[in-house]
Amino acid sequence: MQNPVVLFKLPHLPSSRPSYHSPFLSLIIRHKKLSKARRPREREWSGSGNSRSRSCSGGGVWAMPCSAIAGAGGGGGDGNGALTNFKLNESTFLASLMPKKEIGVDRFIDAHPNYDGRGALIAIFDSGVDPAASGLQVTSDGKPKVLDVLDCTGSGDVDTSKVVKADDNGCIRGASGASLFVDSSWKNPSGEWHVGYKLVYELFTDTLTSRLKKERRKKWDEQNQEEIAKAVKHLQEFDQKHSRVDDINLKRAREDLQNRVDYLQNQADSYDDKGPVIDAVVWHDGEVWRVALDTQTLEDNPDCGKLANFVPLTNYRIERKYGVFSKLDACTFVANVYDEGNILSIVTDSSPHGTHVAGIATAFHPKEPLLNGVAPGAQIISCKIGDSRLGSMETGTGLTRALIAAVEHKCDLINMSYGEPTLLPDYGRFVDLVDEAVNKHHLIFVSSAGNSGPALSTVGAPGGTTSSIIGVGAYVSPAMAAGAHCVVEAPGEGLEYTWSSRGPTSDGALGVCISAPGAAVAPVPTWTLQKRMLMNGTSMSSPSACGGIALLVSALKAEGIPVSPYSVRKALENTSVPIGSLPEEKLSTGQGLMQVDKAHEYLRQCRDVPCVWYQIQINQSGKTTPTSRGIYLREASAFQQSTEWTVQVEPKFHEGASNLEDLVPFEECIELHSSDKAVLRAPDFLLLTHNGRSFNIVVDPTKLSEGLHYFELYGVDCKSPWRGPLFRIPVTITKPIAVISRPPLLSFSRMSFLPGHIERRFIEVPLGATWVEATMQTSGFDTTRRFFVDSVQLCPLQRPLKWESVVTFSSPAAKSFSFPVVGGQTMELAIAQFWSSGLGSHETTIVDFEIVFHGININKDEVVLDGSEGPTRIEAEALLTSETLAPVAILNKIRIPYRPVESKLCSLSTDRDKLPSEKRIMALTLTYKIKLEDGAEVKPQVPLLNNRVYDTKFESQFYMISDANKRIYTMGDTYPSKSKLPKGEYNLRLYLRHDNVQYLEKLKQLVLFIERNLEEKDVIRLSFFSQPDGPLMGNGSFKSSVLVPGKKEAFYLGPPSKDKLLKFSPQGSVLLGAISYGKLSYVDKGERKNPLKNPVSYQISYIVPPNKLDEERGKGSSTSTKSVSERLEEEVRDAKIKVLASLKQGTEEECLEWNKLSSSLKSEYPKYTPLLAKILEAVLSRNNDKDKISHEKEVIDAANEVVDSVDRDELAKFFALRSDPDDEEAEKIKKKMETTRDQLAEALYQKGLALAEIESLQGDKPAEAEGAEGEEKIEDLSQPASDLFENNFKELQKWVEVKSSKYGTLSVLREKRAGRHGTALKVLNDVIQDDGEPPKKKFYDLKISLLDDIGWQHLATHERQWMHVRFPPSLPLF
Repeated sequence: MQNPVVLFKLPHLPSSRPSYHSPFLSLIIRHKKLSKARRPREREWSGSGNSRSRSCSGGGVWAMPCSAIAGAGGGGGDGNGALTNFKLNESTFLASLMPKKEIGVDRFIDAHPNYDGRGALIAIFDSGVDPAASGLQVTSDGKPKVLDVLDCTGSGDVDTSKVVKADDNGCIRGASGASLFVDSSWKNPSGEWHVGYKLVYELFTDTLTSRLKKERRKKWDEQNQEEIAKAVKHLQEFDQKHSRVDDINLKRAREDLQNRVDYLQNQADSYDDKGPVIDAVVWHDGEVWRVALDTQTLEDNPDCGKLANFVPLTNYRIERKYGVFSKLDACTFVANVYDEGNILSIVTDSSPHGTHVAGIATAFHPKEPLLNGVAPGAQIISCKIGDSRLGSMETGTGLTRALIAAVEHKCDLINMSYGEPTLLPDYGRFVDLVDEAVNKHHLIFVSSAGNSGPALSTVGAPGGTTSSIIGVGAYVSPAMAAGAHCVVEAPGEGLEYTWSSRGPTSDGALGVCISAPGAAVAPVPTWTLQKRMLMNGTSMSSPSACGGIALLVSALKAEGIPVSPYSVRKALENTSVPIGSLPEEKLSTGQGLMQVDKAHEYLRQCRDVPCVWYQIQINQSGKTTPTSRGIYLREASAFQQSTEWTVQVEPKFHEGASNLEDLVPFEECIELHSSDKAVLRAPDFLLLTHNGRSFNIVVDPTKLSEGLHYFELYGVDCKSPWRGPLFRIPVTITKPIAVISRPPLLSFSRMSFLPGHIERRFIEVPLGATWVEATMQTSGFDTTRRFFVDSVQLCPLQRPLKWESVVTFSSPAAKSFSFPVVGGQTMELAIAQFWSSGLGSHETTIVDFEIVFHGININKDEVVLDGSEGPTRIEAEALLTSETLAPVAILNKIRIPYRPVESKLCSLSTDRDKLPSEKRIMALTLTYKIKLEDGAEVKPQVPLLNNRVYDTKFESQFYMISDANKRIYTMGDTYPSKSKLPKGEYNLRLYLRHDNVQYLEKLKQLVLFIERNLEEKDVIRLSFFSQPDGPLMGNGSFKSSVLVPGKKEAFYLGPPSKDKLLKFSPQGSVLLGAISYGKLSYVDKGERKNPLKNPVSYQISYIVPPNKLDEERGKGSSTSTKSVSERLEEEVRDAKIKVLASLKQGTEEECLEWNKLSSSLKSEYPKYTPLLAKILEAVLSRNNDKDKISHEKEVIDAANEVVDSVDRDELAKFFALRSDPDDEEAEKIKKKMETTRDQLAEALYQKGLALAEIESLQGDKPAEAEGAEGEEKIEDLSQPASDLFENNFKELQKWVEVKSSKYGTLSVLREKRAGRHGTALKVLNDVIQDDGEPPKKKFYDLKISLLDDIGWQHLATHERQWMHVRFPPSLPLF
């Protein structure tokens, strides 16, 4: 037996501190404040000095001796980065850009050059990887680097279910309407071509889209300016030629020229580029599915980008080929075909983040070895989980599909640099799937801990909160600081980044497992127009660790040692080098800085040791719930006495382990060690078998000082103590300071700060406190200082209640803050000087921090007004000190409930949506009908599902809002966003996924709310009263008073006045707003009108009652003066007309039947306008493809019959007089006359359209002017066509506004016929803007034809691209 390597060390941790990024850094995982609607994501790749991404974390102030393994330096130093005369040279500078020495990679590769990741396959769960990026083509041994590229989100999906055939010339009709020629050499045995199209900007990142828009706008402006110059020249020439324009025709001609100039200038102001459209063609060549794209719209050269010139692609994993859209965008894409050719996935990245992550883990640069990734021999698959439609935010769909792909490809590792806060650690649908992948399929899952430090308990899900995932914190070495970050002077030793998230989790688990370098200059996608860039964050430390683990996997496979995530994790934890000297540093750094070489030696020693994960479940004795993974004593009540805890240790083998060979023989004699027996007492020994064992421990915190304390109980194998701790039970104790002074005030004086230093104070927030007013005074420094100031409280089943501020002091000064708190809960106050702030200054910053607690306690945390006229009584008191009671309440939102009008449940394709367990995922699509009476900013809300990605048992959700034309206005997922929608009717489709159909069945009537902000003029300000009758009588108004401790005061909140309720407030809807009771003591601007701007506010809601009954309802209708026989005759007539309207005219026989009945009715009811209007309506609905001119003549005949049936003189006389609105009979006559006028106007309008169409057809096809039976031309009618059209138009003018949206088309055609295209465009634009309904396609078709006629091709092209946005042929795929 080999001599054991002593690798075991006692637990320890670095003092946590806030983390931040300086202006030249990038931070990827963004955990935003919980008050924000959108969840934090690791997606920003360009950092700024005022941006911050973090979670809660905390630290303490006492020390405990720890052993450490030397040699984990940070480039040039000793220990874990201490420097002596540190200086970079070129090679050490380049090495610092891709840090590897810090984690022992250099030593490992020097000893084992072939264990550089060869044989290891990593799944990159991220924003997508560019296979064309520098260093991602081949491995160090010449194998393909990227084995597959997948879009798991569906954001690049194209519906290619439409199938077309090519004509004899090889031409097909693309889905966009373009004519496309296929290459004759392409094999397609079936002759079927699947077609689809995509707006290319939907595939690009916002950054790339912005760059392309600038380039395209520049070219468009050049073309537009050229056309403006021509138009102005024509106008000047006209003015020179015509000194006077008295003639009406000259006036109209000049107006037309001026309108052309105005139109071009207005287009420049309103230009909005929605991007080019690319056509996609999919076919089966007899062996595989092939894909070709037509990208001509992206190219300047019309000969480039043609479909026939495209080199066909197939699914990436088959041939590993990719394409580039155009030289201008330089954007790489991959194609994958699913569902038998009906879905094409065009895969692009949603940010540079994923490529950067992949480069850190595996990049191979044969000519620049110092810039190699950690494991240049490893291969990867790219699983895009960042949805391009959501700005690269992950979705449940993307996460689930990514796990399916990782298992299918038999990956060894997964890296995921994404996450967010969670209310329940180690819980949720994704966590369940991860557990299965790790335990059953032996996948090693590595993930970022989060960038929400420096406070405690800020680790994010899933990386920092999931037991089966290795969560990684971010470390910076002196070499990294000097090289990658270019600081003036490197820190004296390595440290955790200020913003790196800290543990423990809310259930006491450590949170951070290990640390790794958290910054690198790594490859980025080609569309960024650079090879590599600097990013920092735990998003970078995770792939650094993952790459290091890939080296271990490479070694284990080469040496024939079984690869298990359990043994690998144990090796990492038990060989890491401590960062810092305090035990509580572990909450920041985990077990320390990983060391690849030492982990490898550990795994060699353990090759014959069973692969076991020790599951820890802890309950306080006497309680069955809650169950935790550690002990976390945080609240003041926990320190009054000792507590006893029951610990259950259960060894977990991988699924499939043999009962007889693995489970039965398993038996370990465990020696239990406490890091401090005065505080943490446990049995000395434990005999552990496969079925587990429980034991009790006692924690005595009573003698501890105030602040942070960290202890561990760990178990060591008595027979093999060299293995180190087999399991650890973390015990975190934060003993708070009690606030006993009155007024409740705490001062922390003369705190000294150097770069990276963190001061933590744990405070028992006094009962009755609801907000804090704090002042921070700095002194004693020269150069600018940046601080993080965080406040964190933990409440059950809530995400950490966190307030945060980044404060910059350019010189000594004082700054004030205020933030809400929860009384009776421990608050951590973390103050940290950013790790690189003040480097090179050598001046210590002195900080004085003062906190004053304030509070007004009320008897209602949430006020609900029930819709009645009665006021709501509110009781208030101040428990701490005198406070000004100045209540303010507003209602500024409305939330309207909807139930689905349609639900569809379907089983998804097995291509992407079959779980490793063989279960098929189901999808439920719910459709809601929404109507907006006016434009509004709306936000969909599904209370059951919103604001949870990881801590939910549901898989995913996604919604799209579209209009009647299928135009998508907005989309979103579990974090809905506000979107501005114009007036109109909309469909909201909500898409839910799960493999359990019973869950989906229960959601078929899921209630959804549409929440909208009220305009400022509609905001309702509520009144307060000192008397219960105040709202009705209008007296006893309550404004403010002073609350004295020990004395309660009450007042009434009145409901909103009924006349202030909005017309769009239906019964059952809820008006929402906020109410506040106090105000800041240092603000002297009087009472604030907005409670949301006060230190603390609460939600208030008003349930909208039933509408008042219509006062006119119930009045008896006047008795009809007609006889029974007359009424019967009318009923029969109307019934016959109704039957006529219901008849179809699809076949020749049906048309004959209709003609027969219509002729009969016309003879029976001659000159009856409603009948003739119905006949005209039926004629218009007929298919007119065969003989258009004959059809238009039928329309004219039918319209003439309607016109002739109306006594226009009588109609004109009626509308010349006013009717009495109180005379019911007069109102009936008025309604009848208005109907007749509308029927007359519609007939004249349709006649005008028909005349114009005939004129157009005769102009285009003179030969068709006469029918087969010698029909006369239109000119041969009673008068010339121009006179007919003009006379008809003038007649229409008498009755309606001809430039309205309903009749405006005729006005446009009139101007077009006269050659006044500029005026026609102006009229058409006015018509479109005045149209309150969804846009009508006919208007935009007409606009394009006018632009084509004028010759403004740049505008016509722009409008054609917009047509795909306004009038898509179908709704997009989810």
